[in-house]
This record gives sequence, structure tokens and C-alpha cells, in this order.
Amino acid sequence: MSKHTLSVLVENKPGVLTRIAALFSRRGFNIDSLAVGPTEHSEISRMTIVVDVEGTPLEQVTKQLNKLVEVIKIVELDHSASVQRELMLVKVAAPVDARGQVLDAVQLFRAKVVDIAPDAVTIQIVGNADKLADFLRVLEPFGIRELVQSGMVAIGRGSRSISERSLRPVAIPAPPPAARSVV
Repeated sequence: MSKHTLSVLVENKPGVLTRIAALFSRRGFNIDSLAVGPTEHSEISRMTIVVDVEGTPLEQVTKQLNKLVEVIKIVELDHSASVQRELMLVKVAAPVDARGQVLDAVQLFRAKVVDIAPDAVTIQIVGNADKLADFLRVLEPFGIRELVQSGMVAIGRGSRSISERSLRPVAIPAPPPAARSVV
């Protein structure tokens, strides 16, 4: 199996996430990561879905996704042609005698301390999955107390936008015929 990152533009309506997740579930696919948020258009949301599947079943799922009325566009994002990031907050044990080493790791990985307690430090780090895994390996000897990680968000490299030419044209009703006055 291989990981695939799908960027899906959908109408910003209740129940869309449920229908999309159910479609993956019916096919027996586990979603590794799912992030949903608004786009530059208030009526459209963007889902970034990372799923572990073989090529042919993924094609079947994308075809079924395209059949959903609320789905506007689906693009598979290649790792080399996109920027992909996750956010992680990690609370690590940091007694006074080890705090300097923890803070050195924070600086090395360009992370940020967001909370300090007498015996722990909470750190925010943003990066790709490899960077986050490497950071955790460095912090592990100190003792990870708690961890939370967002789903991946991704965007294509370059100036092109996924929403260019993909928004459905909005039907503008014709104005009513002007009333004629007979003189």
C-alpha cells in the first residue's frame, strides 16, 4: 500500500464530511489524516485527505467522490509538487537540570515553546511528517507526557490554484422583462 494525498474542494454545507468519510469507510479504507477548513471562498471548504491504498481502488474512490453533488474538484497532490505541513503540540518532561537540552532541541528544529511549567514544557512544531517524527525521537529520552497532532494540510507549489477554473458557474437568473406602458 502507498500513501496518497487528496485535496478536495467541497461545498461548505452540513453533512458533507460525513458523506465523504462514509464513502471511504464503505470501501474499507482507513483515512490516515483528515483536515478540513475554509478556503478563500466562503461557500467552499477544502479537505486534505491522506489515505493508504493501491492505485486502482483510489481511482474508484475518486470517481465515486466526484459523483457526490457537493464535491467540486479532487486533485491528488504529489509530494514533490506540493507543500505539506502538520502541526504538533507536545508536552515533554523538562526538570530544571534537563531544560537546557530540551530548549536546544526546540531551537534546532525551529519549534516554539508555548507553555512552561515547573517540570514540563509544551512545544509547538510545524513541518512535514519526517520532521515531526525526528523531533519526537529527540524528545523521547526526556519523557513525552502528552501529544496532539493535526491532520496534514497541503497546497500545490507554484502560482496555480486548485480553485482556478474549478468553481461551478453560478446561474444568474435573467432579469424580468420590463413592463411596457401603452400610450
